[in-house]
Amino acid sequence: MQGDEFKPVPTRYWHRVERDKIQCDVCPRFCKLSEGQRGLCFVRGRENDQIMLYTYGRSSGFCVDPIEKKPLNHFLPGTPVLSFGTAGCNLSCKFCQNWDMSKSREMDTLADSASPQDLVEACQRLDCRSIAFTYNDPVIFLEYAIDVADACREQDINAVAVTAGYICPEPRIEFYRHMDAANVDLKAFTERFYKKICGGELAPVLDTLKYLRHETDVWFEITNLLIPGENDSDAELEQMSQWIHENLGPDVPLHFSAFHPDWKMMDTPPTPPATLTRAREIARKAGLHYVYTGNVHDRTGSSTWCTGCGELLIERDWYQLGAWGLDAEGRCAHCSTPLPGRFEARPGTWGAQRLPVRLHPRQAGTPRQRR
Repeated sequence: MQGDEFKPVPTRYWHRVERDKIQCDVCPRFCKLSEGQRGLCFVRGRENDQIMLYTYGRSSGFCVDPIEKKPLNHFLPGTPVLSFGTAGCNLSCKFCQNWDMSKSREMDTLADSASPQDLVEACQRLDCRSIAFTYNDPVIFLEYAIDVADACREQDINAVAVTAGYICPEPRIEFYRHMDAANVDLKAFTERFYKKICGGELAPVLDTLKYLRHETDVWFEITNLLIPGENDSDAELEQMSQWIHENLGPDVPLHFSAFHPDWKMMDTPPTPPATLTRAREIARKAGLHYVYTGNVHDRTGSSTWCTGCGELLIERDWYQLGAWGLDAEGRCAHCSTPLPGRFEARPGTWGAQRLPVRLHPRQAGTPRQRR
């Protein structure tokens, strides 16, 4: 894909406002743009009196991952997923692990081309059961993500959105109509954190979570990255867990993940494993059934346990699956309690490996290593 295929493409969600501005309506930032100006995400901008997307068909790299790395623990366990992203982001998280891409202002760094059909063929060649829009938020390349998801669905390949959920109601309906699964990054449970650390708001993310739970069939899980001294207090964890239980129900999986210093938060210490264990205990006490720890070695906290009889259902050691306690219908083999999620008779066998790939072997350079 070269030349004309790298040209910007028109988008749908915008309207004209005062003083000859055009407002982008994809996310709650509502960027008001003059001709030639880009939004905060940098990949949507005003050109020829409309909002254009500048990263359609362009990627920052590709990697085959275990689906558990997204993280999704209740969606086709053990299967491989083709992960890819573009550039830009509509939040400004000071701890971003992929800041070199999410904050990129250099479109030329997106040297890898990837048409929807290219990605379908890659998934088929690599035996991937799913494709994940990740590394940066797919909300900002919504039109591209939807076209890829549709092309994949025609070949029985699942579409997975790894997202912060920072999206407006109208595009949210269209976006999730094309997704099969999602992991939503609930970054904290205070407006202070979202404003100070992420440059956004909490309320739209909560709206997205409620929308997913009550108005879609998308399987989704939640990730909360715990940052020492910022969003890891008992009070905040209790409030968040209670809100999830009351608004989403007890069966939505919640992942507590360990922070590691990066980008603008290099002076903040890593999350102690004990913090994740404490958070898991708080969430389980609040009534949540499936609470996990991530970015640390914790077999108990990363495995799935039956809520009926307490037996081990899915053993995980990092991203490697071990004992399997589900029957062919996705129920506990000991007491027949159903496990919410999307399961098959047997788990996949991909294991913990990560495989950087290039869609077009003739392209120069080496695959980017993404987290």
